[in-house]
Amino acid sequence: MSDLKEFKLPDVGEGLTEADIVRWHVKPGDTVTVNQIIVEIETAKAVVELPSPYAGTVASLLVPEGQTADVGTPIIAVDTSPDGGRAAGAPPAAVGAPPMTEAQQPVAGGEDLIPAGLAMTASEPGMTGSPAPKAERQAVLVGYGVKLGSTTRRPRKVGHGQVGNGDGRQSAAGPALAKPPVRKMARDLGVDLAGLTGSGPNGSITRNDVQQAAALTPAEPVPAQGLVNAAPARTATAREERIPIRGVRKHTAAAVAGSAFTAPHVTEFLQIDITETMTATARLRALPDFAGLRVSPLLLVARALVVAAGRHPMINASWDEAAQEIVVKHYVNLGIAAATDRGLVVPNIKDAHALTLPELAGALARLAETARAGKATPADLAGGTISITNVGVFGVDTGTPILPVGEAAILAFGQVKDAPWVVDGELAVRKVCTLALSFDHRLVDGDLGSAVLRDVGAMLTDPLHILAWS
Repeated sequence: MSDLKEFKLPDVGEGLTEADIVRWHVKPGDTVTVNQIIVEIETAKAVVELPSPYAGTVASLLVPEGQTADVGTPIIAVDTSPDGGRAAGAPPAAVGAPPMTEAQQPVAGGEDLIPAGLAMTASEPGMTGSPAPKAERQAVLVGYGVKLGSTTRRPRKVGHGQVGNGDGRQSAAGPALAKPPVRKMARDLGVDLAGLTGSGPNGSITRNDVQQAAALTPAEPVPAQGLVNAAPARTATAREERIPIRGVRKHTAAAVAGSAFTAPHVTEFLQIDITETMTATARLRALPDFAGLRVSPLLLVARALVVAAGRHPMINASWDEAAQEIVVKHYVNLGIAAATDRGLVVPNIKDAHALTLPELAGALARLAETARAGKATPADLAGGTISITNVGVFGVDTGTPILPVGEAAILAFGQVKDAPWVVDGELAVRKVCTLALSFDHRLVDGDLGSAVLRDVGAMLTDPLHILAWS
């Protein structure tokens, strides 16, 4: 006899109400253990891996990949009975599979056998039997949880010709199995995923598959009689494309809009000679303490901003509108803006002020790797106090960055390039970059903002100031 347990989508961060199912790691019929990773979901803050709370056999996947589910919605059913809850030869329930008709149901001993996961329970309307369980809260990863009970699920968005195949992916009649970044690449290159054979896990289509297909796509032939005046061949593409606003990008859009129209922004700029910082960076790479670590000028920029925040605590503060108070933080959780396939995220290094320079270099490397892999957790993204955005990696001199919500300042680090500079009265070619500091004018006046930007510039012009002021 089957013992089905439904795992409801938990609240993986305070205040989140929904998440997108990115990828299932299991399919109906698979055996799972407690704490085995079964699914990746994308919330408004990050991509999170969810572990199974049950051990048993996967009976059905209740929400397919690519669909949005509300917190508290059942997303998977696990049969926890010793025998897996299935009669010999009975197949597992499939995602979106219709119930069997009376003619299709097998008969044994004069009774109809209903496949596991499709039988009605005694607690359903119109049935008699044991009373429904008392509503209580479901355990979640973060927060107080949601109460058990009826949950209104939004209707599934099913594309034309889309057919479920029982493991959360789509069959050949529906979309090919590929991650969102791969789909975007295919759209940009004009490659039809339906005609590709995937080389990735479970037959999924990879970036390499798309790039190879794009390289092999022949140009549209031009009729011989029109060669003289014929226009260049074009690949037919749609005039418009619509991309759903969800997940990290949805949260980022709301955050930057809220910040821009709540905190009065002021941005100041400072061009500096960063030649000595570039020399110091090269010397640090040769030290044994930095062996195996990626040392870049961003490391010294980060240290300089941390030191400046210690010298000017008000730059490391936040505005509490509800309490009508200014909260000054005597610790630095240093945020580093990172561009990812899912949008902009700003994870932060906790207690960066307490780290040595090699420890800070290691923390920067881990943060960048985690963010690029889409594995930044809600905890990584919460609690930042002051941030850096490295626009120089995009070949940009500077910009006017928007403040992360709840922070008083963000520093933009522009590209380093050769430029003429006056040194000791003589014109010389030096390594030059532009710094831009945006700050909340409710907390930071022009004098304080200028002092912070000037101090950061002085430390990068002569890195010995970092030692002197630490």
